Amino acid sequence: MKRLHLQRWSSSVLSPQVRAGSRLQRRIQHGIRYQTTTSIPATAAEAEQSIEEQAPPAIIRSPRSKVAKHSLPSPPVKAARESAKLAALHARLYLPSRLPLETLARCLVDESADPNHNFNNESLATLGHDLLTQYTSEYLICTYPRLPMTVIFAAMFAYVGPKTLAAMSREWGVELAAAPGGEVDPGHLQFTRAAPGVDPNATPTATNRTYEEQTTWRRSITSKIVYDDVFGDPTKASVDPRKQAPATDRYAAGVTPEAAASQFVRAVIGAIYLHAGRPAAKRFFEQHFLSRHLNISDLFNFREPARDLSRLCARENFEPPVAKILSETGRLSRHPVFVVGIYSGQDKLGEGAGSSLLEARSRAAVAALKAWYLYSPLEVRLPNSMEEEGAAPWKPVHVDLGEVIV
Repeated sequence: MKRLHLQRWSSSVLSPQVRAGSRLQRRIQHGIRYQTTTSIPATAAEAEQSIEEQAPPAIIRSPRSKVAKHSLPSPPVKAARESAKLAALHARLYLPSRLPLETLARCLVDESADPNHNFNNESLATLGHDLLTQYTSEYLICTYPRLPMTVIFAAMFAYVGPKTLAAMSREWGVELAAAPGGEVDPGHLQFTRAAPGVDPNATPTATNRTYEEQTTWRRSITSKIVYDDVFGDPTKASVDPRKQAPATDRYAAGVTPEAAASQFVRAVIGAIYLHAGRPAAKRFFEQHFLSRHLNISDLFNFREPARDLSRLCARENFEPPVAKILSETGRLSRHPVFVVGIYSGQDKLGEGAGSSLLEARSRAAVAALKAWYLYSPLEVRLPNSMEEEGAAPWKPVHVDLGEVIV
């Protein structure tokens, strides 16, 4: 006779309720983690009693975790660890490991999206703006000590201006969120968009200038240095914090994507400085800002170069400049070419070519002025190098008197 497998037969005959109870008992036995000093209960009753005696662990929640995500103006802090976009951005920029993802997520929250200063990037962007302007200005002044102030303003705008920072944000692969909110991925740049028709380049109504009501007065370079910002543009007048409007009213109008992206880049610099220190912030600045090629000679715009050159020679006690024809070809043809050189005594200051003698002389004067203003010492040392350990004694750098005032 064929043998019967009692175990299989008994399991198929037993009712589902009995089998469910046995499975529950096995799960109870294997689901409890016991300490090494206690013994495993022998029966299911003891196991159930031990489960009832164990109190559930207390869950520590942050102040913002008690509220639903949809009601928050920005993503909660704990969501930064779950964002793949944020981790990819951290790795793409090769940020220091000491910079946590939570801080990088805060850099992506504009003040127009979340008015709470504990969760937006306003404070980090303020610090980053000061660092960027300091590093850029000392680099320009020490590398080109004879640059006019108008060219310095233009170079500052080209290196760390809003348009440049917004372009860098796009190059880093930062995506813009359609609207801010707690359910948005922390890897998106969140801000409240300005309404259509708003002019972002409008001059502020109240500035720091003393005689702002005199609209017909000419603004000199000296007044721009004293009253305006690092780019030579008017700045808004400071308001007493006690009379300042609430944050929700100040940011209700929204901002442009360019302004939000530039604030994000500034906040990243400030976050690196706070978490990784000054050397890391300076290294990041050199890799992402000074590595961008800028032809400073294209920033000059001379209205009367011959007059400016003669005033410059008089100020520096040089001999008056004299233009001389070096070579020419096709004077009587349709396309003549003249090469003119400008000399101060026996020294040749500049050379230029043109289709007429006047054009060639003007280009030679421009070349002479650029050769003077674009002077750069052989060894350039920046003031921030004194903050390094074991730095050599500081030697003052050469700073010129400035441009010629006509």
